[in-house]
Amino acid sequence: MQSIKSICVYCGSQPGNEPEFIEAAKTLGTSLAERNIRLVYGGGSRGIMGAVSQSVQDNGGKVLGIIPDFLLPKEGEWDQSSENLEIAITHNMHERKQRMFEESDAFIALPGGIGTLEEIVEIITWAQLGRHQKPIAFLNTNNFWQPMLELINHMKTSGFIHTANKVNPIVIDKAEDVIIRLNL
Repeated sequence: MQSIKSICVYCGSQPGNEPEFIEAAKTLGTSLAERNIRLVYGGGSRGIMGAVSQSVQDNGGKVLGIIPDFLLPKEGEWDQSSENLEIAITHNMHERKQRMFEESDAFIALPGGIGTLEEIVEIITWAQLGRHQKPIAFLNTNNFWQPMLELINHMKTSGFIHTANKVNPIVIDKAEDVIIRLNL
């Protein structure tokens, strides 16, 4: 396995209804910063996105936020004085996702909505198609991802995932276990 220097975190631009979601994001951010692993994320300043990014920065870690220009008015309110935050602006979501992929050595999904789901499914699809062999994980805080994990298993047992050996995301229940489970 290659050395992991940057992790892409897919997560919600909203905080969700459970305080554990934000706490997990903060714990993950601290762990990344402590190990000098750069956070690559969707560039938002709110919700779980904002929490994980701020936690990395507060603990001296580096952050690359990648955001399409049309989201700037909604989600682009950062502390411009932070020297640990780099923001890359793209023209659209496709460019954003491609850049996030290129800048990352591993991927992890925290709780989020439709956008988070779409991003992690695309990265799993790329793995199945042989475009990469980078680790993929779900941070399953409060069993948030359980329905998705059951659906993936259902697809496997129903014969629709033709390369099931390439579709084996790591499932992590606690944010403090991410580093151990990803062997960082």
